[in-house]
Amino acid sequence: MQSQVWGKEFNMPPQSYWMASVKFPEYEPLNGDLDVDAAIVGGGIAGITTAFLLKNSGLSVAVLEATKILHGTTGHTTAKVTAQHDIIYNTIIKKMDFDSAQQYAHANQEAIKAIYNIIDQYNIKCDFSWQPAYVYTQDDNYIQKIQDEAEAAISLGFAATYLDEIPLPFKVKAALRFDNQAQFHPLKYLLALAELVHGNGSYIFENTKAIDILTETKYSISTETGFRVNAPNIIIATHYPFYDGNGMYFARIFPERSYALGVTISEKFPEGMYISAEDPGRSYRSQPMDNDEELVIIGGEHHKTGQGGDMNAHYESLLDTARKTFHVKEIKYRWSTQDYTTVDEVPYIGPLNSKDPGVYIAAGFRKWGMTNSMAAAMIIKDYILGSENEWAPVFLPSRFKPAAAAGKFFSENVDVAKHLIKGKLTPAEGHIDIRPGEAKVVEISGNKTGVYRDVQGQYHYVDTTCTHLGCELVWNSAEHSWDCPCHGSRFTYDGKIIEGPAQKPLNKPIIKEEPQENNK
Repeated sequence: MQSQVWGKEFNMPPQSYWMASVKFPEYEPLNGDLDVDAAIVGGGIAGITTAFLLKNSGLSVAVLEATKILHGTTGHTTAKVTAQHDIIYNTIIKKMDFDSAQQYAHANQEAIKAIYNIIDQYNIKCDFSWQPAYVYTQDDNYIQKIQDEAEAAISLGFAATYLDEIPLPFKVKAALRFDNQAQFHPLKYLLALAELVHGNGSYIFENTKAIDILTETKYSISTETGFRVNAPNIIIATHYPFYDGNGMYFARIFPERSYALGVTISEKFPEGMYISAEDPGRSYRSQPMDNDEELVIIGGEHHKTGQGGDMNAHYESLLDTARKTFHVKEIKYRWSTQDYTTVDEVPYIGPLNSKDPGVYIAAGFRKWGMTNSMAAAMIIKDYILGSENEWAPVFLPSRFKPAAAAGKFFSENVDVAKHLIKGKLTPAEGHIDIRPGEAKVVEISGNKTGVYRDVQGQYHYVDTTCTHLGCELVWNSAEHSWDCPCHGSRFTYDGKIIEGPAQKPLNKPIIKEEPQENNK
């Protein structure tokens, strides 16, 4: 039965190695109104790092996390601490300008140094190691792109080298290596930072959901329980901005899911971190485990959230790659994650809008959140302290450069509209025929209803209209969740929010009569 529930190759639900290998502390929820110098919504790497830097600068801070800290994208990353973000620098030079590419490059390279310095200063045991980072191609169509990226990287001052082979056991057409990059265990690092944040007038609050930001008189964050946090500086670090502030972020930032396997192999993994330039995308790195084994993390298979077809097929495709590349001994872990990309592929870091200068955003890291989050924390700290930051202009959220973004803005929003309309017009099935561990959208009493059947045979019903902007949800067979193909909200099979931008759980239809069980 379990193999039917979780796919033919896997007998357990997905679990991240990072989350499985640490013990999480418990932080209390907010239990009264609070005044601090800076309030941060979101307990991932961007929120925790920003809180750490601001507290070290003498400010009192409060981090508000809706569930548990570090349980979102940060807990499901591949954790490459690198400024080598596949092909990005030549793209920025062509679509923006050289100065913008220089700012992006310096921000991310300095972020690596800042992370290392924190680890060194506080003696944080987090498996940090210096590694080269490679981007490669096996596709003739990408050779020139790699060559152009190499030229751009060298012009920007990176220790970069163009190659025609890499240490992995397969042939490539072209590759680019960045030296002086790194990798680490993200949660060992960030849990140490969280411990340094909490206490002495600064706070981390879990199970504290922010609902709104009030800006009419003084800035404050309202929470689900009615308590407020008042602060002259508010930072939105929720991956997708839970508060838009008339910034139209729902039309400028788009979600993708990607997948990872953690396997052990018979051979020794070569030094380095690797990523392919072409789709469907493949990423490789190794990680020492506490039992002295080496975990090889193979990632990729990205697709727009809610638009990936049979989600289990993406894990199976990664496993097929692993077996063709290495002698796989055991599948230890598998997990997926959700990342957001802006229309011009550069994150939004800085003031949320022009009318509320004390409200900041850090979002749209395009799968490169380890260094971009540190860059965001450093930039926002400088905004708050009134210091000039030379990297800030390229990340300014109010930017709009038509050459860089107009086409993507149009195509992505047409895609959202297509899925909004398609979801409304696609008829539901007229009868329930669902195996344990499966779900379908069926018509019950004239309404579309999402029905999931658990392994005990019990049915769970939800209204499949997303509570964010009304798109119709689709079933994610790999994660057992209802996913929104428009803006990336995700819900459990019984309607609870997994991740936003939705603020409300799914509505529950009234079912007057349980269906007859199908005993297939």
